[in-house]
Order: sequence, then C-alpha cells, then structure tokens
Amino acid sequence: MQRLGDFKLPAFFNYPPYFTLQPVRETREKQVQLWKELILDYCRTQKIFVIGLEEEFPLFSNLVIERSLSNEAREAFLSALVSEGRAEWLDKGHRKCLILWHRIQDWADLILSFVKENGLEDSVMTVEEIRSGIESRGTELQGMDRTVLMRALKVLENKGKLAIFKGTSADDEGVKFSI
Repeated sequence: MQRLGDFKLPAFFNYPPYFTLQPVRETREKQVQLWKELILDYCRTQKIFVIGLEEEFPLFSNLVIERSLSNEAREAFLSALVSEGRAEWLDKGHRKCLILWHRIQDWADLILSFVKENGLEDSVMTVEEIRSGIESRGTELQGMDRTVLMRALKVLENKGKLAIFKGTSADDEGVKFSI
C-alpha cells in the first residue's frame, strides 16, 4: 500500500483512470465519491483547512504512475464537497477552497465537549488559547483554522452558550463560556 507520509493511500490512487474525469455517469459518480472521501480523510488527518487549486497539493499527483488531476477534475471534486456542505469556496473564482471535514455545527459541538471536559463552563479564554492553549493540545481543536473556529463560536454565541468579545487585536479576542 502506498503512503503519503504517515497517511495510507487507497488502492484506487494507483489506478490511472481515476486521475482523469470519467465520461460515463455511473463511473464518474463513483470516482467523485472516492475522491471526496479521500480529500476529507487526508485533510482531517493532516489538519489541512484550505486547498488552493493552483497550488501543489499532495493528493492531486501520483508520481508512481505519473498522473496528475487536471484543474477541471480538481474543481469538480472540490465542487462536489461544496455542494454537500463539506467545503466552501473562499473566492469567486473558485481558486481556494475551505475544507470542512467537520461541518461548522460539528465543530461547535466539539468546542462544547472540550469546554465541559476541561471544566471551563464559566471561564474566559482567548480565541488563540482555544486553538493553541495547553488544554487544546492533542485535541482536534489544536491548530484549528481561525475562520472555522470563529464561525463555530458564532453558532454557539447565537445559541447563548458563550459571548465573543473583541480585543484591541485579533490576538486578544476573547470568549466567555456560559454553559
């Protein structure tokens, strides 16, 4: 089995036709499904939140079989994730894509669990502490994309679970939990 660092690649990764958009509808649907799962799994395990279509991305090329996805194929696979709410285009030209291996509501639920597990129900933390503080080490929140984190916190704020307060800079934005 081929690996990309510590990530095990699926068997289809060595099958050249999967690097070309398939013309037969049923085959393409299967191809798109396999690529969506692979992209989400890889991004989750490698903590990748943004994929740029014009940037090098390890999954989009296989040097062993000398194949690379075309820009059309890359956009098709990412657009399929967008249509399922598992990604969002960050620009109108569809050049950068935010990958949501957890949906925003799922991230919000993870934050709530994190707060409860660490006894932080009535505490104040900076946004940066949530992403990189001692409590978040070894959790899915460690190194979390700031955009995704802020959107998940906004969901919780709208539900009355916390209050977000602005500081003088992005580094000292805070959160007061009230769970």
